[in-house]
Amino acid sequence: MLLLSGWLAGCSDGEAERRLQDYQQRLASALALSPPEPATPDNIGAFPERQARRFPLPDMRQGLLDVYALRGCHIGNLVAKRNNQLGRVAAPSQRWLYELELWRRLSACWHTEVPESLDADDRQRLARLTQLKTERLPRASWNALFDSSEWADSFSRASSPLPPDALSAVDEQLPALAYLREAALHQLDPNWTTDSATLERHLNTLRQRPLTAELLRALLLAEQRLTEASALLEQALARAEDCNVPDQLPDMTSLNRWLTRLEEQSARWLRAIRDLLDAHPLDPPPAVAAYRQRWLSLDNPDAPWSAMVAARQRHQALRQRLGERCR
Repeated sequence: MLLLSGWLAGCSDGEAERRLQDYQQRLASALALSPPEPATPDNIGAFPERQARRFPLPDMRQGLLDVYALRGCHIGNLVAKRNNQLGRVAAPSQRWLYELELWRRLSACWHTEVPESLDADDRQRLARLTQLKTERLPRASWNALFDSSEWADSFSRASSPLPPDALSAVDEQLPALAYLREAALHQLDPNWTTDSATLERHLNTLRQRPLTAELLRALLLAEQRLTEASALLEQALARAEDCNVPDQLPDMTSLNRWLTRLEEQSARWLRAIRDLLDAHPLDPPPAVAAYRQRWLSLDNPDAPWSAMVAARQRHQALRQRLGERCR
């Protein structure tokens, strides 16, 4: 039990926690108050389950005769590759690449002389198949992201607050979100190209760490500790009007540098997620929309980013109020 307790304590510790508790203790000492008993911040919400975050995309099996009738569009080898055993278990990102390539071949074929060479039924079949693939493509690109383990793991609840010296991870992973956004925006542009290696490289960048979860947990931790520190200031302000206040409150310069960078880097990351989601011309599934509003919003006052910013502003206002008392 002692070993387990020590291990759990080690997991909860971190540089962010150390900095915040150190400030709390210095503040309590300056105010001649007992330091607060740090409460455990809430964890982030569970990311929506797989079926709740993706769009249904049933397989569209093409018969051999149908594919043969459209042989002038050169889709036979592509359909065969998708229908084989490896194609049926391909990763969501590879399924999107298949849908993308099939749409491009059909769309390009429609603008050649091939349709004129087909009989009425086959020409109608080509038009219907091209339209269906055009409509399916945004759903396939959404699933390529939301059905991927790389994306889901970024929201893992089995994570810790991002350490102060790891905020540069935002700069390292932002290019991956930017590429995925470009892919969503330009997938129906025949002049835009991508390939499996580039797509998988950017997805694998997200594997480096569960960055979204770590940022959100750092925001929740900072909000919790700043709220507790503000309670100390409120206690001091509630004392009798005897002007018995310290000449100088503990310095926050170093702590503020980190909090400012946490606020800025978190905002950059959350904006990038917002832009990535908005690049898909679809209304997100309800579970994703609810998660986004509760945890990823920069406007919702109850979301982690806004709540931390508000807690920080309130703490600064209380410090100023106490410092100006009796002056």
